Amino acid sequence: MYTIGVDVGGTYTDLVAIDERGHTIFAKSPSTPADQSIGVMAGLEELARRLGLSRADMLAAATRLVHGTTVATNALLERKGAKVALVTTEGHRDIIEMREGLKDNRYDLRSPPPEPLVPRERRLTVRERIKANGDVLIPLDEVSANEVIAAIRASGAQSVAICFLHAYRNPAHEIAMAERIARELPDVNVSRSSDVLPQILEFERFSTTVVNAYVAPPVRRYLTSLEARLREAGLKSSVFIILSHGGMAPIEEAARLAAGTVLSGPAGGISGCQRCAELLGIPDLVPFDMGGTSTDISLISDGRAALSAAGALAGQRIALRSLDITSIAAGGGSIADVDAGGTFHVGPESAGSVPGPACYGNGGTDVAVTDANVVLGYLDADAFMGGQRPLDRAASDAAMDRLAAKLGLSRDAAAAGVYRMINLKMADGIRLTTLRRGVDPRRFTLLSFGGAAGLHCVEVARELEIKRIVVPTAASVLSAWGMLTSDLRYEVSRTYLDSGKRIQSSEVRALFAELEAQAAGRLRSWFDGPMTIQRSAEMRYGEQIFEIDVPLDGLDMDDPALAARIEERFHCRHEDLYTYASPDQEVVFVNARVAAVGAVTRGNDDVKPAPATAPPQPKSKRKAFFGAWREVPVYAMDRLAPSHTLEGPAIVEAETTTVVLNDGDRARVNELGWLDIRLG
Repeated sequence: MYTIGVDVGGTYTDLVAIDERGHTIFAKSPSTPADQSIGVMAGLEELARRLGLSRADMLAAATRLVHGTTVATNALLERKGAKVALVTTEGHRDIIEMREGLKDNRYDLRSPPPEPLVPRERRLTVRERIKANGDVLIPLDEVSANEVIAAIRASGAQSVAICFLHAYRNPAHEIAMAERIARELPDVNVSRSSDVLPQILEFERFSTTVVNAYVAPPVRRYLTSLEARLREAGLKSSVFIILSHGGMAPIEEAARLAAGTVLSGPAGGISGCQRCAELLGIPDLVPFDMGGTSTDISLISDGRAALSAAGALAGQRIALRSLDITSIAAGGGSIADVDAGGTFHVGPESAGSVPGPACYGNGGTDVAVTDANVVLGYLDADAFMGGQRPLDRAASDAAMDRLAAKLGLSRDAAAAGVYRMINLKMADGIRLTTLRRGVDPRRFTLLSFGGAAGLHCVEVARELEIKRIVVPTAASVLSAWGMLTSDLRYEVSRTYLDSGKRIQSSEVRALFAELEAQAAGRLRSWFDGPMTIQRSAEMRYGEQIFEIDVPLDGLDMDDPALAARIEERFHCRHEDLYTYASPDQEVVFVNARVAAVGAVTRGNDDVKPAPATAPPQPKSKRKAFFGAWREVPVYAMDRLAPSHTLEGPAIVEAETTTVVLNDGDRARVNELGWLDIRLG
């Protein structure tokens, strides 16, 4: 019996299978952006081969398949989503274009605002009006509703976002409009703001609903097609999709709330990092995930990952709760060049998987970070991907020579410059991510994962003065591995009806009870195992213009002084985040939030290998550049055992990742078989 995790990245699709004994098998296959399911099925074929099974037998023995997808992400980044029409209250068609009256970079007067996903001619208005307290001021006008439906039909829109004013208080008009569209235009996808994000703040609610309408059709097509292929190939168990908040949901739910999948893959990695924190007994980690196209950075503090409702992608606001992940354009495929002004830069352009770095031999001629690692001797061109995909060293040398000529440097100096530049860029990304949360990264341990991270982690950590790094054996596929540690999760939220007034215990108790019944009911339709309820609130002081998330777990909901207890939690949380609290100020309870969490059965992921009985022996030696060319030992990661210790400079190779140790660095293999590195 197996659990299988599949993570589609920009360059490779990662796959992990764990059996009931905890035996773990990894596989990779090139991603196929035009149709991700092709790469997924090819990867499953390779995974089955490594298990010594046919693909059909492996899938038949699978108890769960968990998938992270970038379909929604790519649709937004490439502007290849559905053709959307927006239906809104008369007089409010331009909310998504006016945004909040601010630019992303408010100090750049020449930067244009992001282009709306719905052009003005497809923003249609209906005569209706719900008041701020939820009362109906103007009933839904049937004539204008019918005119809008005719306009949607004429526009050729594939998807509709319905966003009426104050629908979070009273969704009756949105529901009625959605039912009309479903009857008249059954092939058109419909997203309601009162279903997607029933919360106050017009722009956030409108933008999130429009994003959902934009990505839902391609996400649904992909997931439906993938599930059909998996069933045809022999899968009988459930298929779950990782959502941006780190939980997972069935395909139908992921397709309904498609905007919740925009961080699907990275979220699996953070779930894996939380499990790593548990296994290591290290509650404070900086996850550092460097892949082929980008680097994802986040924070695990006290064993928990931060959640945020302030997400955005490709200039579009997405106010659904998601793991707080920062992505920067820095990966193995990042292209190094000199621009017209003579400035040397690495990224943000990426060679991707096709044509890829010059060393891939797919026709790429630009220098990428991977080429620099080949030229410097850190990557063994003959052993890449376990020898299945050897790299073209001569192509890397030739590309680097062209870059070196532009810079007026030697080949070695140019390659070292590319390596140094990308390390500085990633260190700056981590520095900004941690410091803006008031966290000193020097107190944390760097958790290095992703196929390219091991090549750079010690130098990135050195730039940040981080003294400890951990590299799991599953580092190159940690996102896929982490998906198998995720729980089922269904979240609901609602704006408090008397927002702006002091909360009343009876009212907030009734609100949470209603949300809990809704969340638990939906989760029970998917899952009959153990379930827990998590509660939180978004609150602020009266004069503030932003809310903070306040966990409410552990509170007695029957306490007569419940409102006062919630306010005490808010003051403590505010002080934790900003070093001060103002107990005498008015406290405003804005949104209530409930998550129903179903704990799935996990495989045995803490298997401890046998300790070492002899000192580690390098499998070979090779020349690599550490300020000068030096012959250094090369160790095979799968031959290392707990208690083994390595001294830098040295190189540790696995089939799908490589770890570089510099002078003075010392790596110990811990009881899990993972590398625990202390910097010199």
